[in-house]
Amino acid sequence: MVVAIGFEGSANKIGVGIVRDGEILANVRRTYITPPGLGFLPKETAQHHRSVILAILKEALEASGLKPCEIDVVCYTKGPGMAPPLLTVAIVARTVAQLWNKPILGVNHCIGHIEMGRLVTKARNPTVLYVSGGNTQVIAYAEKRYQIFGETIDIAVGNCLDRFARIIKLSNDPSPGYNIEQMAKKGKKYLPLPYCVKGMDVSFSGILSFIENKVEGHAKKHKSRKAKEPEETYSNEDLCFSLQETLFAMLVETTERAMAHCGSQEVLIVGGVGCNERLQEMMGIMCKERNATLFATDERFCIDNGVMIAHAGAEMFGSGSRMTWKETTITQRYRTDEVEVTWRDD
Repeated sequence: MVVAIGFEGSANKIGVGIVRDGEILANVRRTYITPPGLGFLPKETAQHHRSVILAILKEALEASGLKPCEIDVVCYTKGPGMAPPLLTVAIVARTVAQLWNKPILGVNHCIGHIEMGRLVTKARNPTVLYVSGGNTQVIAYAEKRYQIFGETIDIAVGNCLDRFARIIKLSNDPSPGYNIEQMAKKGKKYLPLPYCVKGMDVSFSGILSFIENKVEGHAKKHKSRKAKEPEETYSNEDLCFSLQETLFAMLVETTERAMAHCGSQEVLIVGGVGCNERLQEMMGIMCKERNATLFATDERFCIDNGVMIAHAGAEMFGSGSRMTWKETTITQRYRTDEVEVTWRDD
């Protein structure tokens, strides 16, 4: 039985979680929220994390009812993510490990999402759609690796949604993606958008540029000698609706193709965008047509959290993984398929 504490802070969420043999004992999180129209910058995000990390560490220990001497391993997000926030969390984890005299493990953020999803949903060997602010990947397990079957070739789907939310000045509280989802429910008119699936990969940056030009006040006015008919107008609700429908259709298509290739009958959606009910609905329709099963979690575990790092770290530790102090660094571009999956024997 392994008791692990996990520190996550790769983006604008900072979390501390504690698990014991798959049982969640604590899951404490804070979010750095910026004013409408603004994103979060690495330096300011790291400052936020430093300002709250000790308070949430104390809160997590109190919630778990454990003392430091009862914890077996300290885990932290090694990457991928933004360097200053990652470094802040790594320094805290290294300090805690030294003070408590505990071993330490750096965990791949993407693997943390996958293992958390498998733990909560009990999915056995699913095709994984990992969608967040910084990542978009279609993943399946094979030969001791989480193999990437398809991914974004430019920006992540969450980043596309977040940037559009900034364009139309939506609030970042609780998250821009959530507020786009609520506006999309009121959309009535679909705007045809570019559909950019390239084999198993997807591209979102061109879609974002296209829809930006449809936003009132952002549209580029081209002078012409010939009179033009006025363009059809779309409300922000229509644009949110159109953007979601197009992006999610692309993701469902590539996920279905990976399922067919792997002969899979399970889909697991993980990452912050995985909370989106419309994405879950569209994926559910595809799964039903294939007699497959869809697995998804709620915001407690979809959104970045410390528990996922603790659980993945506990799996690694229990299978014999260890790190020297020289290895406890950060890696901004830490790919999912770089990690040897020592804890699975299927």
